Amino acid sequence: MPGIGRAAGTILADLAHQHGLPQISVQSGAPLGFRHRARLAIRGRRGSPKIGLFQADTHRVVHIPHCLVQHPLINEVAAVVRSALVGAGITCYSDRAHLGLARYLQVVVERRSASAQVVLVANATEVDPLVPCLDLIRERLGSRLHSLWVNFNTQPTNTILGEAFHHYCGAEAVVENFGGADVYYPPGAFGQSNPEVAQQIIAQIRAWVAPQSQVTEFYAGVGAIGLSLLERVGTLRLNEANAYSLRGLQLGLAQLPPRLRDRTQVLPGAAGSAVAAARDAQLVIVDPPRKGLDAPLVEALAAHPPAELIYVSCALASLQQDLQRLLGGGQLRLTQLQAYNLMPFTEHVETVARLVRANIATLGA
Repeated sequence: MPGIGRAAGTILADLAHQHGLPQISVQSGAPLGFRHRARLAIRGRRGSPKIGLFQADTHRVVHIPHCLVQHPLINEVAAVVRSALVGAGITCYSDRAHLGLARYLQVVVERRSASAQVVLVANATEVDPLVPCLDLIRERLGSRLHSLWVNFNTQPTNTILGEAFHHYCGAEAVVENFGGADVYYPPGAFGQSNPEVAQQIIAQIRAWVAPQSQVTEFYAGVGAIGLSLLERVGTLRLNEANAYSLRGLQLGLAQLPPRLRDRTQVLPGAAGSAVAAARDAQLVIVDPPRKGLDAPLVEALAAHPPAELIYVSCALASLQQDLQRLLGGGQLRLTQLQAYNLMPFTEHVETVARLVRANIATLGA
């Protein structure tokens, strides 16, 4: 399949053939400048930092000042941060010694303002040692700066973000719009790095949703899918565990008119603890992390399937495993598969599967 890796294409082709589906097409977007989110490692010596990506299976950083797949503003921000680290004399993190202040850089580009949410991840517990550097970043980015944050991560692990953020200046969240709904991304919330292709995925889901459906979405994040559906559904339940995503969801709901907000219910916590919300839903949407569905959820959906289930997958291995369990009892059937080249030049493929209860016709378009 053009646009995705050979192994992924073979798996999807076999899956489609197994269920009597037509050949799968791959939806793509711009091949360059598509990445609007980046997490970059900061390593090197004081006065000569490197900002980039780790070489495979190492902690050696490759400096990438002119990366073509990143939005140009991300490259610009990385250059400004590098000069600010030098100007303020900030030390860079060493994995072996677990010393040095500047550890990672997270940048998110807000399309509507063409500005960047910037997070400096620090091996520190307070912001004071970084203030001279932060002031230089704010001064040098000017209107291109959406907001500036410090994330505190003092753990000697490979985890990029720590639990605590310090809001130095700017807006609380990046705002995107999907299906007419504003969606809010605080810096700790998950978001797709390729918003152009993410819009294609959400548009396809919207086309499948029957008017006035009773919908439950698990792993809803900040509500990029769910909030885009509110104009056409009857009710919407949104389940999410991450505190920062829940904050973004709260911000998105707050700006809705009451007639739409009153149709929603937020269910905080793990998806496996919210399975009851699927029982009376006509449509269930799931968008799990790479590990796939929580065991209690997949078991509940297989035993008591909704009229329709839409599964958004970022990992083919867990999708195959979950589909085997969901379809094994014969109560659900796979009716459509769509593939999306969300991360060009990688083996990754985003897949959307549509399942319906075996004894009914498809609800949506």
